[in-house]
Amino acid sequence: MSRPRHRSRYRPPLPGSALLAAWRQGYGLAELKRDLLAGLTLGIVAVPLSMALAIATGVPPQHGLYTAIVAGVVIALTGGSRFNISGPTAAFVVILFPIVASHGLGGLLIATLMAGLILVALGLARLGNLIQFVPYPVVLGFTAGIAVVIALLQLPDFLGLEGVALGDSTLHNLAEIVRAAPTLAPAELGIGLLTLAALILWPRLKLPVPAPLVGLTVGTLAALAVAPLGVEIETIASRFSWVYQGQTGSGIPPFAPEPLLPWRLPGADGTTLKVDFALIRELLGPALAIAMLAAIESLLCAVVADGLTRTRHDPNAELIGQGLGNIAAPFFGGITATAALARTATNIRSGAFSPLAAVAHALVVLLAVVALSGLLALVPMAALAALLFVIAWNMSEARHFVHILKSAPGSDVAILVICFLLTVVFDMVLAVAVGIGLAAALFIRRMADLTHARRLEPGSDDSLDLPRQVALYDVNGPLFFGAAEKAVSSLRVVDPEVRVVMLDMRDVPSLDATAIVALQSLVEELRSRQVGLIFIGIPARMVLKLKRAGVRRQACQLAVVRKPARARQLAERWLAVPAA
Repeated sequence: MSRPRHRSRYRPPLPGSALLAAWRQGYGLAELKRDLLAGLTLGIVAVPLSMALAIATGVPPQHGLYTAIVAGVVIALTGGSRFNISGPTAAFVVILFPIVASHGLGGLLIATLMAGLILVALGLARLGNLIQFVPYPVVLGFTAGIAVVIALLQLPDFLGLEGVALGDSTLHNLAEIVRAAPTLAPAELGIGLLTLAALILWPRLKLPVPAPLVGLTVGTLAALAVAPLGVEIETIASRFSWVYQGQTGSGIPPFAPEPLLPWRLPGADGTTLKVDFALIRELLGPALAIAMLAAIESLLCAVVADGLTRTRHDPNAELIGQGLGNIAAPFFGGITATAALARTATNIRSGAFSPLAAVAHALVVLLAVVALSGLLALVPMAALAALLFVIAWNMSEARHFVHILKSAPGSDVAILVICFLLTVVFDMVLAVAVGIGLAAALFIRRMADLTHARRLEPGSDDSLDLPRQVALYDVNGPLFFGAAEKAVSSLRVVDPEVRVVMLDMRDVPSLDATAIVALQSLVEELRSRQVGLIFIGIPARMVLKLKRAGVRRQACQLAVVRKPARARQLAERWLAVPAA
């Protein structure tokens, strides 16, 4: 009789699980109507945001629109969250702007493609749940830092400054803004302030029209009103131009995104990007940071959406969907995309039922590109800067930042401040790496503090009333590399009269390689002193680990028992046998 074949327990995540879940729940004309109406509202919101975020990144506005169109559709159809709306987000500005400055649009698209591959790998490896363990001070630190950098990058457009050469250094950019301060343009500043006022005050009226649409409309009308007076206001049309199949124009090209090869686009110097191992190595760090931030933001967004709708998302399928979207977008001129909390919340409030609302939102953006590019080109740069000021303020979570500073433990405050300063002064890649490293070190220290091994003195409640020649130690907490040596070292201090050592390990949940080596060393030391060792309550899986490491019973000096009473009987039997 043949043996049954062993089947692996690994099951790859199912892309598109969110769409499938909505379909299984029941989808008809009523649900389609809800998705279309929600998509219309989202599209109106996404158009100005996508343009503003693309410009903040350092690329023409159409690339942000292409991102919302392509990545928005792909992620919605292949992701694991029913309500996430993906596109360009403010969190990536700090990472993407230096890439554009150093490697141009082509380098940015290649880095996005690499990040997409990393996200797919994370999803296939079922690491979606691990992202949830990134500490809150780390997330808040770099999001607040991102908000400061975004606001700083918008000051030249908001103030109408001239000759400001922004780079990838915050200190350099600040010096450039201060140097150009005398060139401030009152008309640009006035339009920026007017737009900012509209963006802040309009939501208080609680009308269904999105605030970004109202704010940019007010700023555009103000720019058109002062144009007859001879006042020049910089707009999308005056700053950006395009060339397509022999045609030229200003502003946004009125064409749908078409397939292209990212590695054939120009680099920072205007020449065709040279893709080689050196470039891939330079972009690997930013790509990892993009993937990590995309995973964190998308999964946090999905968790919030679940709380608002009482649904459940598939974190691994969501990572795969985000990865596929970031792989597809660069081949149509799209930049990095991830789920956006504000747009996702708007999607839910608008009554969306399924991921098809995100598809509808992408179609609305596509319609705006094809039919309304002329109107979009009239939007003043100062108005877009005002919109980004509001986005930066919202993502900074200033109240939470101040609250953490006042109430959190000193170690958490230190991590928060370090992540914030590294993001502002240096870059996002360094901030993420250092922040997660510090948080991991802090966690290891706290877990090590919870692990201890103490001797139970004769007469105590848990001492089992043992003879003086028997020492009973209570071991608590996980024995891992951060705590094993500290715990095991206390076991080596044994009185000369002690002939049997008992280790109560019923409260030890885990054992790693460092702890195994430490225990193996302890066994050898006690054996050389002819002292017996009894493990109490150690799980079978840990016993197997010790056996594999070579810790075995020899001459009745080592034993494993389940209950303390059995350990006492065994110790008394050993004591009855004279030492060799």
